[in-house]
Amino acid sequence: MTRHSTTRSKWVWGIPLWILAIAFLAPFAWMISTALKPDVDAYKIPMQWIPHPFQWDNFSTVLSGATSVLPAFGRSVFVAVLRVAGELITATMAGYAFARMSFRGRDKLFLLYLATAIIPAQLLLVPRFIYFQKLGLYDTLWALILPGMFTVLGTFLMRQFFVSQPSEFAEAARMDGANEWRVFTRIYLPLATPVMSALGILAFVWSWNDYETPLVLISNPDRYTLPLSLTNFVDEQGQIAPGLTMAASVISIVPVLLVFVVLQRRFIAAMTHTGIK
Repeated sequence: MTRHSTTRSKWVWGIPLWILAIAFLAPFAWMISTALKPDVDAYKIPMQWIPHPFQWDNFSTVLSGATSVLPAFGRSVFVAVLRVAGELITATMAGYAFARMSFRGRDKLFLLYLATAIIPAQLLLVPRFIYFQKLGLYDTLWALILPGMFTVLGTFLMRQFFVSQPSEFAEAARMDGANEWRVFTRIYLPLATPVMSALGILAFVWSWNDYETPLVLISNPDRYTLPLSLTNFVDEQGQIAPGLTMAASVISIVPVLLVFVVLQRRFIAAMTHTGIK
């Protein structure tokens, strides 16, 4: 292939990718722009992409005003951290059991567990509402945390990883007198760090952006998570205040970006290990 054809091929693939990137990033640019302008300028046509002047008061109001997002931010962090920790524990143990431990009906049980993934999450909201109400957990953060600790995708990812690892590791450890728990914790679990990082990112993003579950299971505004608290910013007429809402939205995406930037290499490595392209 000549140098000219190579350059042309790069342009052929590069231009559509740049167009798609701009299309995906345009809403974020609009969000940041709206967060830095007065409400009266939010819906101007043609749109004013660069605010003039910049209005930083939206961010100060969102952070320290009467409807500050910081309490809801803290609750979202609490819920996300516990959900991620719980899911990593249950998914790694269940995935290892389905992949490496022999017991009667193992494969059928795993297929049955996978089959539950076809049930839409929305259909489970009402049963969860009734269930947690009877347990006395309705309108508590535990109603958000406990269901997120057990996921089909997490178990599937971990099982796929453990199945792909050589069985000789476990056989050598057992010959040295290691029991099943030691084989799991000392040999296979350290190897699963990239996959666990990827699962942690996915679990964190799902928990952080979850709006439907808190909407059904949380009624007290003092227990709202961050997605619900974004609806608190209204103007004098009771309408959504676009500047304040977009400023709060900008703040809400910062933790997700930080988590992905820190763990992106392990995320890509995990997708390669588990065969997900």
